[in-house]
Amino acid sequence: MLVLVAPGQGAQSPGFLTPWLELPGVADRLKAWSDVAGLDLVHFGTEAGADEIRDTAVAQPLLVAAGLVSTQALLDGVAPDAVQVVAGHSVGELTAAATAGVLSDEDALAIVRRRGLAMAEAAAVTDTGMAAVLGGDADTVVAHLEKLGLTPANINGAGQIVAAGTAEQLAALSADKPEGARVIPLKVAGAFHTRHMAPAVSALEDAVRDVAVSAPRVRVVSNRDGQVVEDGAEFVRRLVGQVANPVRWDLCMATFRDLGVTAVVEVCPGGTLTGLAKRALPGVKTLALKSPADLDAARELVAEHGTAEEEPSR
Repeated sequence: MLVLVAPGQGAQSPGFLTPWLELPGVADRLKAWSDVAGLDLVHFGTEAGADEIRDTAVAQPLLVAAGLVSTQALLDGVAPDAVQVVAGHSVGELTAAATAGVLSDEDALAIVRRRGLAMAEAAAVTDTGMAAVLGGDADTVVAHLEKLGLTPANINGAGQIVAAGTAEQLAALSADKPEGARVIPLKVAGAFHTRHMAPAVSALEDAVRDVAVSAPRVRVVSNRDGQVVEDGAEFVRRLVGQVANPVRWDLCMATFRDLGVTAVVEVCPGGTLTGLAKRALPGVKTLALKSPADLDAARELVAEHGTAEEEPSR
């Protein structure tokens, strides 16, 4: 069984969409999505510098567009039942929703633009940020963060927890690290997936109110608790609320294990989630789809691990 996963903010890098534009139809698709998002995705994915694409309002639509372009290139000509599970980390949940057929591509791009703008606006209210805490006992790390007033905003598994809070709280964490752990400040614009993002939830509720939602075509795994969500409207409600609540990627990976997943393909710009899977899911094959050069290997993995489950005999 194969799961497609979509990365979250921070995975982007300057020029990472450039090689994808060489594929037929991609440039036209990105231009059409640019009109929907009100953002020149081609420019930001090919010519813009690191500071420009670090902007939350830019990074999020760019990541969803990249995820959808690479997913569609991967699955072109592949049996529709080859992929049985999808999931996304944070903003990657919108990529997963479109891949699963819960949202149209156009609606996913429109929603993610509103999401990025609302989160950027919320982040501007207070000087906040995030830091990765690597190593240490997970329960001890979480307790230490809560003692400092920080939120464990991403519990990613594989010895990685991302703390979020005010600049003062993060400075206290750097000065007083959990036992056996390292702390690495992250270059993000705010304390995502915490109470500081509460204003963005209301904006996102407005953005999805009149959007057409369908039942997922494949299993879609939620960041809230790692559960498979079978109702499209419920999945959309969850990804709206997730803006101000922690991402439980550790529980998502536990569900992959319980479902019997044997391979993980991370869509563009891949690398972060496959790195976590290598440590947390030993024996599971992984592939990061970074450029079209990785497509053949990814298709081989889909062919080997993406066969549909047999119906039980009656």
